[in-house]
Amino acid sequence: MKRPEQRQLAAIRLGLVPALLAATFFLLAFAPQPANAQSFQVLYNFTGGQDGAGPVDGLTIDRGGNLYGTASAGGIQVPGCNDSSWGFTGCGSVFELQRHGASWIMKPLYDFQGGYDSGNPGQGVTIGPEGALYGLTNGVGGCSDYNACGNVFRLQPPPTFCASAMCPWRETILHQFSGQPDGSLPTSRVLFDSVGNMYGATVYGGTANQGAAYELSPGSGGWTESVIFSFDQGAGVTLPAGNMAIDPDANLYGAAYGGGIGCCYGAVFQLQRSQSGWGLNQLYHFNGDDGYAPIGVYRDPSGNIFGTSTGDGGNQSANIYELSPANGGWNYSLVFNFQVGHTDASGLVMDSAGNLYGCESELGDGYIFKLTPSGSGWTFTTLHTFSGSDGSGAVGQIVIDSDGNLYGTTVRGGLYGFGVIWEITP
Repeated sequence: MKRPEQRQLAAIRLGLVPALLAATFFLLAFAPQPANAQSFQVLYNFTGGQDGAGPVDGLTIDRGGNLYGTASAGGIQVPGCNDSSWGFTGCGSVFELQRHGASWIMKPLYDFQGGYDSGNPGQGVTIGPEGALYGLTNGVGGCSDYNACGNVFRLQPPPTFCASAMCPWRETILHQFSGQPDGSLPTSRVLFDSVGNMYGATVYGGTANQGAAYELSPGSGGWTESVIFSFDQGAGVTLPAGNMAIDPDANLYGAAYGGGIGCCYGAVFQLQRSQSGWGLNQLYHFNGDDGYAPIGVYRDPSGNIFGTSTGDGGNQSANIYELSPANGGWNYSLVFNFQVGHTDASGLVMDSAGNLYGCESELGDGYIFKLTPSGSGWTFTTLHTFSGSDGSGAVGQIVIDSDGNLYGTTVRGGLYGFGVIWEITP
């Protein structure tokens, strides 16, 4: 089975045909069972139609508990527009799962069709300061890297009241990546700072074509993109992969699939803003025995960085690690080492009690886990093991609501084989 970054990149290395179409409709989701009946329930089964297929990057939650995400395929069926990693056809969609009392309603917000607005999104959406949705697509044509560069888009509701259930959201392309030196193949969700600037990273592009971090700044004439850092082997960090994090001072944190000790084991980095520009701080370099190929990071309220590595030199299994600031540097500690064959841990999130949650997709149909801190380390608990009919391929970001309920997606499985949205209650 492909590693997360392989699935991510394979899904976005597509040449797409030009066109643009938005459409919406409402689908009644399966009503959940009472919370006290069982801890796990499927909230929605994707059909592969206009609602989408293959939600690969998990969910985003708003203050009202509504869930948002992207499906990498499904939606509009156009030749050449598909997610080849999972065998799904279609250009993909953006959706909302609205909470209505004890039930949920699926609302597809936008269906991609390739061409100018691209398609097959490999990352989830971010809720912007004004409530609009911001996201990324990964193939607009014209780049030397697999004929795909990607773009940044914004989705907004219709400007006037619409009495019909068929009202499309409006898409605006904010930036189209152009390869070197701009950026190519965005692989992290966009982040906002306190004044509304947007940040992210691409796995290729930059001056050395080994990745770029970018800033998008709003203005009266639109959004202006600037590359704030180009990754290369000279800096010891290459090929940034997975979601990044931001602190209150707008410093950025991320993981790079390449670079590190001995060239190629990967690293965790900080991009620090100063009056003279942006500088790279190497927080940790993996050496193979402690892990390799890290993908994405999660920053807790205390400033500790958590992440996953694809494997280690001992048993080729995934690690979860923690980096804690100390004495001007960072201390590495191993949180958990998975068994042999478990190499795809992702979606890390922490609750208010300091418990860490994530998903693992490489063994069987995958499972959801919990790590509870204690004086002697962390205690591992499996919360749910998927069986195919209730989902398969647990990937992407897990989110937590104000009551402590967990929500996420699987990329396959469910009633129709196109993935599910699930909930786990305390």
